[in-house]
Amino acid sequence: MHTAPPDPSQPLGTRADVFLRYLDYYRDVVVEKVEGLSDDTVRSSRLPSGWTPVELVKHLTYVERRWLVWGFEGRPTSDPWGDRKDGKWFVDPAESLDEVVRDFRAQADISRAVVEGHELSEIGQPSERWGGDDPPTLERILFHLMQEYARHAGHLDIVRELIDGHTGEQILAIDPAVSGSSTAKAALQTCRPRTRRGPSSVPVGVAAPADLVVTMGLGVLAILPGMQSQPTSQRFCHG
Repeated sequence: MHTAPPDPSQPLGTRADVFLRYLDYYRDVVVEKVEGLSDDTVRSSRLPSGWTPVELVKHLTYVERRWLVWGFEGRPTSDPWGDRKDGKWFVDPAESLDEVVRDFRAQADISRAVVEGHELSEIGQPSERWGGDDPPTLERILFHLMQEYARHAGHLDIVRELIDGHTGEQILAIDPAVSGSSTAKAALQTCRPRTRRGPSSVPVGVAAPADLVVTMGLGVLAILPGMQSQPTSQRFCHG
């Protein structure tokens, strides 16, 4: 299930809860951006820098492991830089995307346990992670993880749009056979459509599905029947 972005107007129990909710949200965004892509696609780069989507997911797994397990708790970690080879991100060809995502989710559970087992003001254990510097507090580490996730989730936003035009935070494809359902109608009725001109989220020459609703936070982006012939026009509204 996709975690909704935390609403700043809704109070959470503690500052640690705030960090955990945002991290859960960003992790779900990362996984959602690579779901449904072929193995060749997640292992191919769309950028001059050369990184691939599956490499980014593995990198984030090791980011959490380095900062919270090897770093903050000072636990021995056999290969803390296992996401890199020759100075670049690396995923072995034998590792499938499903395996990488499972490891990513498993590390998220470990990270949650670390956060829930300590106070934010606690200082990390001395370890090789710090290169001789004083260890930071758990709160500083979590702020760092937040900026890592915000940055890399944005990277995946752009790469996924380059791949197939997928934009926004969550996709719900509605089968034409049920496009008249109460769920579809309710989604479409939440917005007073207007036309946005500019670069299309659907690459030119690629037909959009006949019935598609994309939820973007509290808003709805709807590509309606008959719009396939208008690749530079979208119906768009904000919540």
